[in-house]
Amino acid sequence: MSLGPIMLDIEGIQLTADDKRKLLHPLVGGVILFTRNYSSLEQLMQLTAEIHALRTPPLLIAVDHEGGRVQRFRADFTRLPPMRELGIIWDEHPGKARHLAQQTGYVLAGELRAAGVDLSFTPVLDMDHGQSCVIGDRAFHDKPQGIAELAHSLMSGLKLGGMAAVGKHFPGHGYIQADSHVEVPVDERTYPEIEKSDLVPFRKMIGFGLAGIMPAHVIYPHVDSRPAGFSEIWLKKILRAELDFEGCIFSDDLNMAGAAVAGDILQRAESALHAGCDMILICNNPEAADTLLEELRWDIPAISVVRLARMRGRPHPDSLVKLHENASFVKAVENIASIGLSSGDLPLG
Repeated sequence: MSLGPIMLDIEGIQLTADDKRKLLHPLVGGVILFTRNYSSLEQLMQLTAEIHALRTPPLLIAVDHEGGRVQRFRADFTRLPPMRELGIIWDEHPGKARHLAQQTGYVLAGELRAAGVDLSFTPVLDMDHGQSCVIGDRAFHDKPQGIAELAHSLMSGLKLGGMAAVGKHFPGHGYIQADSHVEVPVDERTYPEIEKSDLVPFRKMIGFGLAGIMPAHVIYPHVDSRPAGFSEIWLKKILRAELDFEGCIFSDDLNMAGAAVAGDILQRAESALHAGCDMILICNNPEAADTLLEELRWDIPAISVVRLARMRGRPHPDSLVKLHENASFVKAVENIASIGLSSGDLPLG
């Protein structure tokens, strides 16, 4: 059985019978974890081992673990800075900022891989235009060059820690104030305006070998009437054909309000897959997940199976004990601790 195109969430800190039923469905290919799925490092390791043991090939295990407000696991994990902090350092000391970004990616990936998580949906490549209520300090910078440099360094750190990178939210969620978790954002800029600003970090990161991309639930009406994640223009014509992206496209959560314009859950799934997504996410709505598993008819293309396989974490990762015996890792943790940290944990995707 190959991996299916759906990534689901689970109820709590251990698998229930209902979780197992869903995860064994052939349409499922991955699991996304949230704060509710974490109580301790030991528990998380047991949970990821159980998920991976369910199927062959094993399901992908993902998490939103960016740093700052969006870090799902806190206790026993290094507190990571919001990416804005790296951007502030970049303004004065770009070399130091790039080094710290690389160290942040290394620690982020090393700790998650030690716990059995395959990938984190990071880095945020959105530009900080100063008005988005959902992006804010999750963005590295308001300059495309700063974003590209720091994201590239973070990606090299992720790779060192055994993890691929997923850039989000294509082609840029930072310009409009609206939050796609609770409403349908509309960005009225023309394509040339977007291309010369927000699209630059994505183009550069694709050139650097970015493995995954998550499109935004944002409508750019001068390009298409559909949100980017449901748009063949954005995903097939621009992302694949013009930007030459050959990696994996993950939808943002189809349960978000920004996805509602695509219809009910089955229509959202079909639209996202037809538009070019390799894997679709459905979170925090068990009934919708069941509907999707019962009603979706989709044979995952061979190329999507290959792309998803590339997102798997590097095998045989170092344990946390071994990581903390590694002088380079310990130094990286110390360096991260020197960066100004924010508090709070908003439920953002």
